[in-house]
Amino acid sequence: MKRLFNPIKDKSSEIIEYLMSSPDMPSDESLRFKLRLSIEEAVDNVVRYAYAGGIGWLEAGTELSPDGLQLLITLRDAGIPFNPLDIEDPDITLSANDREIGGLGIFLCKQLMDHITYSYSDGCNILTMVKNLNPCK
Repeated sequence: MKRLFNPIKDKSSEIIEYLMSSPDMPSDESLRFKLRLSIEEAVDNVVRYAYAGGIGWLEAGTELSPDGLQLLITLRDAGIPFNPLDIEDPDITLSANDREIGGLGIFLCKQLMDHITYSYSDGCNILTMVKNLNPCK
């Protein structure tokens, strides 16, 4: 399931709700909470920073792995090339006053998801977040 949002300005909530309403989403509330937080952070980053003034597009989608044990959430945009995985993790041992601003959202995604990949292909940023649906993995 995937959908193109164009333009994305002021559409963070709509994009998030679209992804969360996917039939691929698990029913387990604990998993849904983790997925929602990760989706909110990733979508918000694209909407806020990918395009000047938010005038641009975002393709958002979900997909189950062939064995049904993993959920893949993919965000694709043609905004400014940016690999969020290159951002150094914040030092969470420091107080909020001593830490640099930013980077917590990406860090949160890394902690909540089982795997995240980024690529830049054909003029597009492609971020894929993977969550294991099998509690034994």
